[in-house]
Amino acid sequence: MSLSGLPFRKMNGLGNDFIVIDLRDAKARMTEDAARAIADRKTGIGCDQVITIEDRGGSFMGVWNADGAEVGACGNAARCVGAILMEESGEPGVAFETLSGEISAERIGANRVAVDMGKPKLNWKQIPLAEETQDTRFVDIKLGPIDKPVLWGPSAVNMGNPHCIFFVEDAERQALDRFGPMIENHPMFPERANVSVAEVRGRHLIRLRVWERGVGITKACGTAACAAVVAASRRRLTDRKATVELDGGTLAIEWRDDDHVIMTGPYELEYDGLLPAGL
Repeated sequence: MSLSGLPFRKMNGLGNDFIVIDLRDAKARMTEDAARAIADRKTGIGCDQVITIEDRGGSFMGVWNADGAEVGACGNAARCVGAILMEESGEPGVAFETLSGEISAERIGANRVAVDMGKPKLNWKQIPLAEETQDTRFVDIKLGPIDKPVLWGPSAVNMGNPHCIFFVEDAERQALDRFGPMIENHPMFPERANVSVAEVRGRHLIRLRVWERGVGITKACGTAACAAVVAASRRRLTDRKATVELDGGTLAIEWRDDDHVIMTGPYELEYDGLLPAGL
C-alpha cells in the first residue's frame, strides 16, 4: 500500500525536525526510498528524520535518517512521540519500543518531556568499534598531521546509536562541516558514527555541536547530548548531571546512579499535513 495521502505531523525538538507518521492503522510501511523522498528539503517535505509510530505488539517508534537509513534511536524524536502517546492515553507517562530497546517518557510541564534513554553502552563491542579498545574514554583517532594533530583522543559511547565525542576548548571554531563526514565514515566505526565537539564550560554545563550520521549538522541531537554528559563524566570533566547547550537550545541530562540516562527538554508541533503523491 502506498504512503501517499497519509496524515503526518511536522514536529521538532530544539529545531531537530521530524515528519511523524502514524502507521498503526495503515497497511503501508516505511522504506528507505520513501524516507529519503520525504526528508529531502528541496523536493520533499524536508526534515532531519522521518519518524514512524507502529504497532509491533505494542507501540514502536521507527527512526529513519535523511539518507534513508533506519537507525536505533533519536532522543529529540522520543520526546515528540512520547507527547503524542501521552496525549492519546491521557496518562502522565508512557513506554514504547525502538530498535535499540524500550524508552519511557514522562510529561514535565507544558511542552516538556523527560525521557529515560536507558543505559549507555561503553564496551568497544557494544558501540561498536572495529578494533578492541580497553578504554573507550580515549579512542585512537587523530585529525591532522600525525606529529601535531588538530583533534585527537575522542570518547566513544552508544546511546542507542554510536557517538564519537571530541572535547575541545572552543566548539564554535571547529570545522565540523569538514571533518564530520570523515569521522562519521572512519574505519573505526563499522556502523558509522554521530560526531560531536564538546566544550566543557563548567561542572554542570557543556556546549555541544553535532554532525549526525546520514543527516549532517543538526540544531540538536538528544542522544548526542546524553553521550556527551556520559563521556564528560567518565573523563571527570563534569558531574553526572549537566545542561547541554546545542544550536537549537538546551537539554537537561542526568546520568543517574542506576546507570540510566534521563533527558529533559521541549518539543513543538509545527503543523499537520498529508503525504504527497508518489510515495
